Amino acid sequence: MVPEDWRALHRNTLRQVRSGAIPEERLDDAVRRILRVKARAGLLDSGRPSERALGGRFELLGAPEHREVARQAVRESLVLLKNDDGLLPLPPTSLVLVAGPAADDIGRQSGGWTLTWQGTENTNDDFPGATSIWTGIERTVEAAGGRAVLCQGCAYSGELPDAAIYVTGETPYAEGQGDVTSLEYSPADKSDVELMGRLRAAGIPVVTIFLSGRPLWTNPEINASDAFVAAWLPGSEGGGVADVIFGAAGGGVAHDFQGKLSFSWPRSLDQTILNVGDPDYDPLFAYGYGLTYADDGDLPELDETRPAGTMPVRTTDARGTADRVLFDGRTAEGWQFYVGDEADWRVTAPDGRGETRRRVSGVVLSAVDRNVQEDARKAEWRGRNPAQIYLQSSPIDLRAEAADGMTLEIDFLVEQAPAGRVQMRMDCGYPCTGGLLVSPIFAGVPEGAWDTLQIPLSCFENSGAEMDRIDTPFLITTDRPFTLRFSRIAIAPADPAALTAGC
Repeated sequence: MVPEDWRALHRNTLRQVRSGAIPEERLDDAVRRILRVKARAGLLDSGRPSERALGGRFELLGAPEHREVARQAVRESLVLLKNDDGLLPLPPTSLVLVAGPAADDIGRQSGGWTLTWQGTENTNDDFPGATSIWTGIERTVEAAGGRAVLCQGCAYSGELPDAAIYVTGETPYAEGQGDVTSLEYSPADKSDVELMGRLRAAGIPVVTIFLSGRPLWTNPEINASDAFVAAWLPGSEGGGVADVIFGAAGGGVAHDFQGKLSFSWPRSLDQTILNVGDPDYDPLFAYGYGLTYADDGDLPELDETRPAGTMPVRTTDARGTADRVLFDGRTAEGWQFYVGDEADWRVTAPDGRGETRRRVSGVVLSAVDRNVQEDARKAEWRGRNPAQIYLQSSPIDLRAEAADGMTLEIDFLVEQAPAGRVQMRMDCGYPCTGGLLVSPIFAGVPEGAWDTLQIPLSCFENSGAEMDRIDTPFLITTDRPFTLRFSRIAIAPADPAALTAGC
């Protein structure tokens, strides 16, 4: 399997066979081995799949008895980590508020390698017959005479609910895009914690359902919750979550928690080695941990101390000046892509993938291939209204870099030349901003060819950006059609060989 360099493998193999470097006999032998395995498996003499036993019986896919087994697996895999004051199980007759980015997202609760390689850009319609966690909660509560309200963004002003169920966790990923540089969950975006804090401040107890595919440091999220459930990736049967967190209609427990941790849950974000039996073994929750409803689920406040964040270092030039990489196939730790138009100027794009197509009409940000799968991003402005893409984090101080003559460096390809004015900006807490017109540059390069653009930081500084508090070092906005691909964004030393923008 050559997942990253398959194009080069194919090209080089053909060249080497034609030149004689690889004998045709050797290629024939490799193919023969594959065919032999297929023959032994009966794939060559069993007829077409549509003609075999059960062929065409599509009603058997997702049959009720099969879904019930999957739902049982969800129930028995959930791990209860916190249950202050015995909040769970909730009475199914309750009024519950359901919130969080993963509450009604079957693709997110299914993870990577689901329909697509990374598992991104799917909608619930792509999973016929499946149940989101929200739908499972709604059905359970309404069947018992209770009421569930889905509150995306959670500007709720109705009757005070008995509890809020907040569903969050990792977005889908596979190789490459799933790589992380720290165990901290969502270091760039703590909106989950902020919203849970607002709910609790309003007197609403919070039950967090956390989706993930690996050990993560979640102390802030656990502290912001009254109850915390590790739900892993429940897949198509989100109703299994509701089965456990709600009690029986007549009172008591309907389904108890049975799941136990299959790994040691980290106490701090730098516990990258955490093995049972190590002399310094000190997890937050040990391997095999998992509460039941009979256990005391109270948890004291957890330590949220984290090492001071620094931007990853890429390379060092002859003067010893290091590039500060913001995006190189994926966002650097602490950074987050956003898109926006006049309907909503701040829509999170999960590492540039996923939901932007559905929530913003003016621009779409999607993952595309350059050298390997999904190592670049494509921004497509529709020309319907003013729209922007941008990269943002906590403010950073770029005064020294600006004084040293460094640049904002972008590896880019123009897929469709701009039809109007395109502005590049650096923001320092909008409306603090500095920018310049870059449409002549993008209109003046050949379409379909990769190039590197450098814009001196002094250009942004001279036009109003305060370099000691830059929170948005990369923003592009236009109101006309324009399609741009980019694979790397960095703060880098000036390179005479690069295409350079003038101020």
